[in-house]
Amino acid sequence: MRAGGTTAPTDSLSGAGGTAPAPDRRTTPRVGRARAWAELLRVSALFTVPGDALAGAAAAGLRPGRGTALAVGASLCLYEAGMALNDWADRDEDAVDRPHRPIPSGRIAPAAALGAAGALPAAGLALAARAGRPALLVASGLAATVWAYDLRLKHTKAGPAAMAAARGLDLLLGATASAGAADNVAGRDRDTGPLAAPAHPGAAAPRPLAAARSAAPAAALLGAHTYAVTAVSRNEAQGGSTTAPLAALGATAAFGLAVAGGRHRAGGPSQAPGRSGPGHHPGGPPRTTPVPASVLVPDRLLAAALAAAYLRTAAPPLLHAALNPSPALTQRAVGGGIRAMIPLQAALAARAGAPAAALAVMGLVPVARKLARKVSPT
Repeated sequence: MRAGGTTAPTDSLSGAGGTAPAPDRRTTPRVGRARAWAELLRVSALFTVPGDALAGAAAAGLRPGRGTALAVGASLCLYEAGMALNDWADRDEDAVDRPHRPIPSGRIAPAAALGAAGALPAAGLALAARAGRPALLVASGLAATVWAYDLRLKHTKAGPAAMAAARGLDLLLGATASAGAADNVAGRDRDTGPLAAPAHPGAAAPRPLAAARSAAPAAALLGAHTYAVTAVSRNEAQGGSTTAPLAALGATAAFGLAVAGGRHRAGGPSQAPGRSGPGHHPGGPPRTTPVPASVLVPDRLLAAALAAAYLRTAAPPLLHAALNPSPALTQRAVGGGIRAMIPLQAALAARAGAPAAALAVMGLVPVARKLARKVSPT
C-alpha cells in the first residue's frame, strides 16, 4: 500500500491496477529521468488531492479562495513526500516484488528519493503556514501521520486507520486554510448562495476551528472510505481475501447512500456564539433562515448524481474482487477505490451547497484518466 500525503492505497487511479510497464530504453536520458520521477511520485494519482481542499472549504461554508489554493499546494507537497518516502522505505521489498520501480531498477538513487521526501514536507508546511497557524497545525499532523505510516505503521493493524486519518486531515486542512487565510472573506449567504464578499463590512467567515468542526462529518466519511480501500489493498500482492472486498463493498454502498440522502447546510454548525456569520450585520440577530427549496433541491440532485458516479466507480471492481480475489482483480479494486475518491469529494461539495466546486472536482477525472495511461500510478 502506497502512502501519500493524503491518499491511501497503492495509488492506482486507473482501474487497471497491475504492475507498471518496463521503462522504455529508447528514451533520451532527460526524458528517462523525468519519467522515473513521474513514476516515483505517481503523478497520475495527484488528481485525488485537490478535491479534499475544495470539499473542505465547501463543508465549512466557504467559497474557494487564497487559503484553499494554499491548502491544495500544501497537500500536493505532502502527498508527493509520502510517495517518495514510501518507495525509499520499501526499496528492499520492491527489489523482489516490483523490480521495475524507479529505485530498485537503478533509475533513481535512494538518497535522491529520501532527499525529496525531506524537502517536500518543508515546502508543504511553509505553504500551510501562510494560511494561518491552525492550517499549519493540521498540516503538521498530516505530515506526521504520513511519515508514521510509511516508516512504521504500514504493515501493522494500525495502517488503515493511519491512512484514513491522513485523508481526513487533508480535508480539514482545506477547511482551516480557507477560513484562516487573511484575504479569504468569501462566505455563503443562506438566502442567495455564494457571495464574493460578505454583505456588510463587519461580516466574517467562520473561524478556522469552527470551520474544522463544520467539516468534520465530511472528513470522517472520506476517511472511512479510505480505511475500506486500504484494508483491501493489504492483499493486493497475494490476493486470496474475499472478506475485505465484501466489507468494502458494503461500506461503499452505505457511503454513497449517506452522501446522496443526507442534507448538510454548509457553515451552519460553524458559527460560533456571538460571532457574525456570512451576510449577517454585526449587532443584529443570528441568521437562521433555512436554505430555500429552490436552492436546496438542485444541490441535492447533483449530490445524488455524483454519489451514483462514486458507486459506479468503486462498487463493480470490489464485487469482482470478492467473487475472484486474484491479485490482479484485487489491484483493480484498489484502483477503483482510489479513483472513486474524486466523485466522492465532488458529491460532498455538492451536498454542502457548492455545485461549482463539485463540478470543478469532477473536471479532474478525464485528465487523470489520460495521464494514468501514460504513467502507471502503481
